[in-house]
Amino acid sequence: MRKQSSAQTFRITGARQGLTEDVRGRQRRYVISMSVRTVAVILTAVLWNVERPVAIITLIAGLVLPYIAVVIANAGRENVTSLPSSFIGAPSRPMLTARSGDVPAEPAPEAGRADSAEPRGEHG
Repeated sequence: MRKQSSAQTFRITGARQGLTEDVRGRQRRYVISMSVRTVAVILTAVLWNVERPVAIITLIAGLVLPYIAVVIANAGRENVTSLPSSFIGAPSRPMLTARSGDVPAEPAPEAGRADSAEPRGEHG
C-alpha cells in the first residue's frame, strides 16, 4: 500500500520539460481559450436584444480570442529558468589599486608608431 502524499516536488535540473508535456500544455491552453470564445459567442447571441453593450463586448472578445489562442499555442517551448550553476568558476584575482598618495602616470607613447603622434587637426 502506497500513501498518496501531497508533498511538493522540486526540479533539480535545468532541462526543459518533455515535448509530449509541452504539446499537451499548449493544447490545454488552446482548448480553454476556445471554450471561453464559445461562451462569448453564445452570450452575444443571448444578450443581443437584452443588453446590447455587453453583447458587443462579448462579440469583440469572440472575434479577438482565436487570434490570441493561436499566438499563445504557437508561442514556442518554455524558456529554461535560470537555475544556480553547478560549475564553480575560476577564482577572480582582485584588482590592484593605487595608493592614495600615488598619482597615476600617463603612459609614454611608443617611439616609431604613427598612431602615437599628435593629431594633425583632423580630430581635434
